[in-house]
This record gives sequence, structure tokens and C-alpha cells, in this order.
Amino acid sequence: MKNDFKKVILCGLGAIGGIYADKFCNTPQVDFYVLADKSRIEKYKKNPVLFNSSPLNPKYITPDYPAIKADLIIISTKYSGYNEALEEIKNFVGEDTVIFPLLNGVTSESAAAEKYGWDKVLYSFFIGHSAIRENNYITHDGIGKIVFGSENKNDPKIYQVKEIFDTAKIDYEIPDDIKYALWQKFILNISSNPTTALFRLTFGEMQNTPPFMDFAQKIMAEVIEIAKAEGIKNTEHLLKSSLDYLKKMSADGKTSMLQDVEAGRKTENEIFAGTVTKLGMKHKIPTPYCNMINEMFEIIDYNK
Repeated sequence: MKNDFKKVILCGLGAIGGIYADKFCNTPQVDFYVLADKSRIEKYKKNPVLFNSSPLNPKYITPDYPAIKADLIIISTKYSGYNEALEEIKNFVGEDTVIFPLLNGVTSESAAAEKYGWDKVLYSFFIGHSAIRENNYITHDGIGKIVFGSENKNDPKIYQVKEIFDTAKIDYEIPDDIKYALWQKFILNISSNPTTALFRLTFGEMQNTPPFMDFAQKIMAEVIEIAKAEGIKNTEHLLKSSLDYLKKMSADGKTSMLQDVEAGRKTENEIFAGTVTKLGMKHKIPTPYCNMINEMFEIIDYNK
């Protein structure tokens, strides 16, 4: 692998993507691009995305841009656009490219690996206070980090990504067990994203509603049983650690699914309750709470 790890492409300039577009736009050592289709680029140039009131003006490229081989490709689209994004990046994937599927859920890495190979993919996710996007305005308080890694702790891709994150002053964590960390985030998401969207609650309202927190724990318990069946280690710690994370979330913050519902967008239910429902059937584990949530969001998303 190369040592000059400097070409970075971001696919998905949403709430989370905006956080890291801002970082890379302010890092001259990095050759940074945002990948989008022509119409979206025209919209961004006409009305730039504002991150904490400052306009983002990265270099934009389309999927048919003359081939450059990226060192790092970060995909931070919504799940509904993920398969399209995987196709759009193909022109920029080279022998040493690292692909970072910075999406919610526990299935995006395997989808990227199926198309490009595990030698190009790292597990990754964002955790911290939620970023809020309203139209082209993104706000975030700076509290958050990217958690990433590989089942192989000595994977050279880890050190290459670490180098570029250090250069761009991006906060990150490389856990000893990345799959445990991924499922911990998934449990946090499945217990808060669809439920706060259904009841229209901020994190603070959620934290101060004891019946809600009891309901969230019942969902967590279902997902922990699935995690065990999927071979995740140390699952006995997942309930407490997930609850601890929920209690630390910014009181005014909103989950991404609540933001989707409020904006009239289709939600990411498929990667939350939908995934749990499928894995429950696969392992013959009852998941009544997640089944109910999945059916509710199938109705909510039906005409979107």
C-alpha cells in the first residue's frame, strides 16, 4: 500500500457527511472531492450546503469524471441510496483504495465487500451527538467520532486511515473488537431511531420518559439475542453500555429517523427493524417488538 494517502472522495453530503466535508475542506494536505450526479452538483453550487453557518465549497465530481484512484472513499448516503453509491464509486476504486461505508446498521460493509472485496473495506460508523440537517443547513456541536477497524487488528488499512484522520484532525476510535462496537451502535440505533420517530421525541424527551426507556430496553433485549446468534462476543455487556450511551446524548438532538419523518422522507427502517426481523427468522428467535415497529414503518413509508 502507498504512503501518500491523500486522495479522499465523499459520497453523501448529508448530516454526517457534512461534518467530514468540513474537516477535509479545511485540510489542504488532502485532495478532497465530493461525488454526486450533475443535477445535485448544480444545486450545491447554486445553494451551498452550510455547515454551522459556513458554506462548504469542495471540489465536485460526477461518476463519469476522468478516472482518479482514491485512497479513501467515504460513503455517507442514506441506505436508500447506498446501492447506487456503490455503483457510482467504481470509476475511483483502485488497487489500494479503502472503502468506508459510514452508514447505520450492520449490513453495509458486507454489501461493499461483495462488490469490491474485503481487502478494500473497513467496518466504520459515527457515534456522538446527532447532526441536524434542515434543507441545506447542517448544524453539529463537534461532539462525535468515527469508530473503525477490522477483524484483523494488524490490517494495514487501519494505519493508513489513521494517518489521514490525524492529518485532518478527525476524532476517531479503533476498538479492540470492532464487531462488538458495531453491534453496540446498532442496538443503540434500533432502540432509539424508529421509536423516537414514532413518538416524535428528542433525546432529552426520551431520556425523561421512563415508560419509553423501559420500552427501549425490551427492544435492546431482542437485538442482543440476535447478536449472540450472529457470533458477537461479550454480549452480556451490551445492554448496560447501550443504555449508558443513550443517557449521554444531547437533550436537544434528534435521531436521523425522526428528522426523516419530520421532513417527509422515506426512513431507513429496512436497516433497523427490518434487519432484526430478517435475522430473527434466520435464527428462529422471536422479535415481537421489532416486528411491530417494522410493520408500522412499512405503512409510514408506503407512499414515499
